[in-house]
Amino acid sequence: MITYSIIQKSQLEGALRLDAEYYQPEYLKLISNLKTQKSKFIGEIGQVAYGTTPSGGVFEKEGVPFVRSQNFSNLVVDTSDLVFCSEKFQKQNKKSAIKPGDILFAAVGATIGDLAVVQDEIKEGNINQNIARVRIIGNTINPYFVGFFFASRPGQLQIERLITGNAQPYLNSEQIKSFIAPVLPMEEQNRFRSYFNEMQKELENSKSLYSQAENLLLEELGLKDFEVEDDLVYIVNLSEIKSAHRADAEYFQPKYEKLIEKLKKCGASPLLDLAQNVAAKFNPKSQLAKIFRYVELSNITSSVGTIDGFSEVSGSEAPSRAKRVLKLNDVILSSVEGSLGKVALVGKEQEGYLASNGFFQFRSKDILPEVLLVLAKSFVLQMQFEKQTAGTILTAVPKEAVKNIVVPKLNKSTQKKIADLVQKSHEAHSKAKQLLEQAKSKVEDLIKNK
Repeated sequence: MITYSIIQKSQLEGALRLDAEYYQPEYLKLISNLKTQKSKFIGEIGQVAYGTTPSGGVFEKEGVPFVRSQNFSNLVVDTSDLVFCSEKFQKQNKKSAIKPGDILFAAVGATIGDLAVVQDEIKEGNINQNIARVRIIGNTINPYFVGFFFASRPGQLQIERLITGNAQPYLNSEQIKSFIAPVLPMEEQNRFRSYFNEMQKELENSKSLYSQAENLLLEELGLKDFEVEDDLVYIVNLSEIKSAHRADAEYFQPKYEKLIEKLKKCGASPLLDLAQNVAAKFNPKSQLAKIFRYVELSNITSSVGTIDGFSEVSGSEAPSRAKRVLKLNDVILSSVEGSLGKVALVGKEQEGYLASNGFFQFRSKDILPEVLLVLAKSFVLQMQFEKQTAGTILTAVPKEAVKNIVVPKLNKSTQKKIADLVQKSHEAHSKAKQLLEQAKSKVEDLIKNK
C-alpha cells in the first residue's frame, strides 16, 4: 500500500526541505500532536554546544573525563571506558564543558539517535565533535524527562526526520534547536529523575558484580597485581623474527612474553582447544526479503560485555560484512585494533542475530562461556590479541593468529563462581534496560493522554 502526503507550497518549511521523506504522514502527525499541547522548542529552553577532540586525537591517562558517543549506555554515560583530556584543554573549551543534568545527543555518524543524560558522578567533563550538548535553562523543564522523551518513539522520530547528509549523516545545532519537547506539570516530569536513579543503580550494580567476577579470575591466576610497561630497548634474535615472519618492534615487546610465562605456570592451553573459532560463512543475500537484526561495534556495551542494540536490514540491503549468525552463549570479540575491548556474550534474545565479520566468534567447548567472556575482556587475552594485530591502514588481528592465543586453566568450582557473578551482572543490566523501556512507555502514555 502506497503511503503519501499532500503538502501545500506554504508548508514546505520555507523551501528548505523538498525531500518526500521529511513529509511522511507519521512525522507530520507527531509534530501536529506536539504543537496542539503545551510544548517548547529545544532552542527556547536550552543551550546547544558541540565539542571538539584534543589535537591529534591524543588523550590523557587521567584528568578531566572526555565523553564520546560510544560511552552512551541506556541513557547514562558508561564511565568504564572513558578517556581523559587535560585541564588546559578543558579551560580552552569551556563552551562544550558538561555537568550533571546535561543531555548529550550523538549528532554524527552511525550512532545518531543515541543519547545520554550526564549523571551526578561526572562533576565536570567535555565532549567530542560528534556530540551535541543540550543544557536546559530555567526550572520549567526537567532535563531527565527531556532525556527520556527523546529516547522514546516520539523523540526518536524527530531525530530521524531531521537527519541530513548522504555519506555521513549529521544533525546541526539549528536542527537540534528545532526539536519539540512537551511541557508537562513539574510533578509528572520530576518522577523521571527517580526512574533515572533506579536505572543507574541497576547499571552500577551490574558493573560491580562484573568487576567482582574479573577480580576473582585474576586472583585465582595470581595476576591481580600484574603490571608491565613497554620497554624502550630490547634484543630479539634473528631466528625469532624468521619464525614469527614479522620484524615490527611492537610484536616483540617483552611484556607479552612475561604474560605468557605467567599463564604457562597456570597450565595454559591453546584457546582453540577450549573454544571453537566459528567461521563467518553466512550469506544474507540468499534470503533477500528477510529482515535481519544486525549487530555492530556500536551495539556492544563493553563495561559488562552485553549486546544492547541492533539495526534492522533486509537480506538484499545487508552489508557484505554481515556474515555471522549468533547463537546463545557465543562470545564475540572485535578483531580491530582500537576496539579490541568490544567483547560480548550473546544472550537468549540475540539468538539468530547477524554480526559483522569484524568480530571473532567463539563457541565454548570445554570452558564456561561466562568465563571465556571475562578472560576475553581482561588483559589476559586482550594483551595477546593486541600482540597479534597487523596491517597498516586498518590494523586488525588476522584470523589465523588465533591459534597463538593461550588460555589459563581454571578449576570447575572457580569457573562456576565467576559464571554466577557474570549472570547476576547481566540480570541487573537487563533490569536497567527494562526500567528504561518502562520509562519511555510512560512518556508516550503521558503525551497521548494530553
